[in-house]
Amino acid sequence: MTSIEQRLQDLDIQLPEAIPPLYHYVPVMIHQGVAYISGQVPRVNGEVPYTGKVGREVTIEQARELAEICVLKALSGLKASQGSLDSVEQILKVTGYVQSAPGFSEQSKVLDAVSELLEKIFGEKGRHARTAVGVAELPGNTPIEVDFIIAVKPDGGSER
Repeated sequence: MTSIEQRLQDLDIQLPEAIPPLYHYVPVMIHQGVAYISGQVPRVNGEVPYTGKVGREVTIEQARELAEICVLKALSGLKASQGSLDSVEQILKVTGYVQSAPGFSEQSKVLDAVSELLEKIFGEKGRHARTAVGVAELPGNTPIEVDFIIAVKPDGGSER
């Protein structure tokens, strides 16, 4: 068992199964030691648990819960691509898009859930640069979408 897998087990966190994208794109693209993970929406069993705009139909706490789902989906896709999350050298950048009601300006509170979870899982390697953006609409009326840029070991983290 890898150290990150052990850490996930210790935290009682289970990654969802990596699923193929619904549309025409690559979920994880790795180039020169950097993994670019496409925007993740918080679908669980094909459905988004809460839909609508944060600050109107969706509370900050619900949006934070959805943000954590996005993290787990991203890590699942990265693990499927790399074979192990031990390949992660550093979370570099997170960009979160929050479907916001007019006047809602607490996107950073929602994205803090992403930052906190990544740091809990990866420690210092989980600290990252971040952008939190309020948007009018997101696909499928999802309240949040998050994409990631992560430095990875070129060999997928396997020891040679």
